[in-house]
Amino acid sequence: MCSRRLNCSFHASPPSLRYDPHSRPLSNLKPTFILAPCQRINNGCTTRFEVGFQTSLRRSRGDPTTKIAAVAMLHQNPVVSDLIATGLSGTIALSILRFFAETTKRHVFDQKLNRKLVHISIGLVFMLCWPIFSSGRRGALFAAFTPGVNIIQILLIGSGMWKDEATVKSMSRFGDRRELLKGPLYYALTITGACAIYWRTSPVAIAAICNLCAGDGMADIVGRRFGRQKIPYNKNKSIAGSVAMALSGFVASVGFMYYFASFGYVQKSWEMLLGFLVVSLASAFVESLPISTELDDNLTVTLTSILLGNLVF
Repeated sequence: MCSRRLNCSFHASPPSLRYDPHSRPLSNLKPTFILAPCQRINNGCTTRFEVGFQTSLRRSRGDPTTKIAAVAMLHQNPVVSDLIATGLSGTIALSILRFFAETTKRHVFDQKLNRKLVHISIGLVFMLCWPIFSSGRRGALFAAFTPGVNIIQILLIGSGMWKDEATVKSMSRFGDRRELLKGPLYYALTITGACAIYWRTSPVAIAAICNLCAGDGMADIVGRRFGRQKIPYNKNKSIAGSVAMALSGFVASVGFMYYFASFGYVQKSWEMLLGFLVVSLASAFVESLPISTELDDNLTVTLTSILLGNLVF
């Protein structure tokens, strides 16, 4: 019969959760136990507990106090771990794009709906992968690599240097490759900038991506189906779509606040929740303005989320 023993060790068996000692200076250290995968020793079963550390850090204005418990390391070498994380997150993102390219070919969804499903899913799923990168600037830059490559792909396809009709149909309104040089390009720039500049410890990054992906995506889907009552100052936008955008962006932001707080990247609070509400309402209002139609809502929503986010967080 399998016996259980407590084995305290500082040597992690990847993949497991471990503290990245190179990420930030330590203060107020207190030991914490992290459950790692069960290993078999001499035909027996041992439940191993890795000894880690938890620390409270005071950050600069706009970056709340957080508790850094651990980061998910895929390899003992941090650089190798980030390389693996980059390949894994890139594979996931590419798989999503290929999946929706196939649904476009097979006419599973209406082209407009298919485009918005790509819009909603790709950024949010990619953000779910952030915890597998290391802390600090290196992890942020490695994470930014995948959407950065997507920027190059969009530029090549949009300029006509690379032929990819399936991608054009899944990411454009009217099947014109030049459309990729507007909305999709702004979208990729937003994800890349959120990684490289703000990263996962900033609620600004959460607000920008959630309002762009979940908020703007759901505004179009709901607006097309239930948007009979138009906004007085913009007949191209509906009240239902704007409400859906504000609600979806806010809910997604709060969800990622709790998600990143579970890893210790942000400190969840009522103040942060209120900040997300303000940013989501403002983003929905700006998206409903005629100028968003003239420019591009991917651009105006992102700028609103970032500018206002820097004021309220």
